[in-house]
Amino acid sequence: MTQRRSPHLPSQGSELGTAAPFVPRLGDLATDSARQDRVGVVVALPGEGSATTYHLRPPGGGTQWSAPADGTTLRPVPVKATHATLLAGRDAVYDPRARQGSVPVEFHFDDGSTLNGALILTAAELERLYAQTSRLLDAHERALGGTS
Repeated sequence: MTQRRSPHLPSQGSELGTAAPFVPRLGDLATDSARQDRVGVVVALPGEGSATTYHLRPPGGGTQWSAPADGTTLRPVPVKATHATLLAGRDAVYDPRARQGSVPVEFHFDDGSTLNGALILTAAELERLYAQTSRLLDAHERALGGTS
């Protein structure tokens, strides 16, 4: 499993339970719940220089604002998944007891990071995927036949 490399999304674990609180660092992206979830880049940290609060600025520039020094209104900006690909070297498996299949995939994020996971499909979803991939293969074969 590839570790996520996002500088603006430190490992937080689940929001429920004992996950570490979000402690923004200089340059991190954060949303500020006190500002209607406005997104900003952390440009100053509390206790550094003359700053007594977090200072944030919109990513493209603009007027900066302050957030409380305890960071309670700040949350990490989640990295968005762009697509998933089949995981090389691993095969799909069917679990007859659960009546579902599992296809190993690799999720790709817009920051360039990846994460291994699984696409879980019920029998009906497997049939639908089979029909869709069969149509794709037919279209591929027609395209190859048309170019030769």
